[in-house]
Amino acid sequence: MPEFQAMHFVVIAVAVVVAAIVFFLLGVTYRKKVAEKEISSAEEEARRIINEAIKSSESKKREALLEAKEEILHARSEYEKEEKSRRADLQKQERRLQQKEENLDRKTENIERKEEALTQKHTAADRTREEIEQIKRAQTEMLERISGFTVDEAKNYLISQVESEVTHETALKIKEIEARAKEEADQRAKEIVTIAIQRCAADHASELTVSVVPLPNDEMKGRIIGREGRNIRTIETLTGVDLIIDDTPEAITVSCFEPVRREIARVALEKLIADGRIHPTHIEEMVEKARREVEAVIKSEGERAAFETGVRGLHPEVVKMLGRLHYRTSYGQNVLQHSIEVSHIAGLMASELGLDVHAAKRAGLLHDIGKALDHEYEGTHVALGVEFCRKFKEKEDILNAIQAHHGDVECKTLTACLVQAADAISAARPGARRENLENYIKRLEKLEEITGTYPGVEKSYAIQAGREVRVMVRPEQISEDKMVILARDLAKRIENELEYPGQIKVHVIRETKVVEYAK
Repeated sequence: MPEFQAMHFVVIAVAVVVAAIVFFLLGVTYRKKVAEKEISSAEEEARRIINEAIKSSESKKREALLEAKEEILHARSEYEKEEKSRRADLQKQERRLQQKEENLDRKTENIERKEEALTQKHTAADRTREEIEQIKRAQTEMLERISGFTVDEAKNYLISQVESEVTHETALKIKEIEARAKEEADQRAKEIVTIAIQRCAADHASELTVSVVPLPNDEMKGRIIGREGRNIRTIETLTGVDLIIDDTPEAITVSCFEPVRREIARVALEKLIADGRIHPTHIEEMVEKARREVEAVIKSEGERAAFETGVRGLHPEVVKMLGRLHYRTSYGQNVLQHSIEVSHIAGLMASELGLDVHAAKRAGLLHDIGKALDHEYEGTHVALGVEFCRKFKEKEDILNAIQAHHGDVECKTLTACLVQAADAISAARPGARRENLENYIKRLEKLEEITGTYPGVEKSYAIQAGREVRVMVRPEQISEDKMVILARDLAKRIENELEYPGQIKVHVIRETKVVEYAK
């Protein structure tokens, strides 16, 4: 039974497989027929599409050919037009070049003709020049025969004649102009100086190198001397002065060349006499107090001088040094008053001349400031004053005025000239300075005698109160080179044989005069 069932399943399976194969074969046959039909229809469709494509491509090809032909025709026409325009331009340029060549040819011909003409003219000019030279030589030979001079001799003769006449006329004209200018300048200078002196009148009081201190009684002399002279020694040691106690009733003389020390001693003595207590300790206190008072006076005097002259902007040390001039004298003239007067005079003259009044006043006020230092340092008051003012930044024109006011250097500005003149005016006022008249006259006579005894000296004059000597020499005996040697020898002899304050200027003058009369 089981075997039968198995067989039955096998039969069924085989039948199923056979049926499946049969159905597969039937499906394949059907599909093949359908596919063949589709293929045939597809082939027909492809043939139709190909035919249509061929037709379409042939029509497009014809259209493309037509368009290409049209573009070729258009490009050809454009090219032909461009070619025509280029040909026209080339023809125009050719015509221009041809015209330029023709113009160049004409110009070349003209230049050649001009060169020929110039050559002919040069030839004619050379011939004419040769003829002129021949005529000139002939005339020169004729003139030489007639005059008896060669050409060079005639030239030299004419030049010498003209030169002598011109030199003579020039000398006359120069002398005339110089005389007129000198006359006008002298007149104007006198007017300016006169106006300045009239507007600046000042009193003068001569000052000495000694001070007199009055005493209430002669007993005070012994108290000032002290036991074994200790009081007087203390005063002299502290102040640096000499106390002269003689038979003069009720007076003591204080002597010292340095005026500030002398003033300190005088003030201290007056205070001691008024106080009545005179012993070394109290003397020291009074001397110190007197020194402070004198310093205060110095400062106030400097400020007064600056205020009185209207000079502003001075350094405090410069003001203080100006105040020290209050106690300084020169030939009995108070130097501070002299400086103030010089400042006023220089300012007035600067105003008359239209110059810087402030600079003239400043230079005049400071010109003798070195005299406040020459007791303490070596050197002239001019050099010391310049160095001191340069230290405090004074301007160069002020320094030059200080340095040149005694003629030590050349005046570089008109301000320096004005200060020099104002200094001379102030010192030359009657009574401004004093000196022993007999000694003064002897010194001037000796000065003229020394300078007038040299060979070749015609005249000798001592001027400016003996500060300058003018020596007139004979020009035929003393040459310009010998003048330098003569001036040096005279200065050396004056230094060796004379005693004098300051310096003496030796001025040697060699003058040649030529006088001509027109008849």
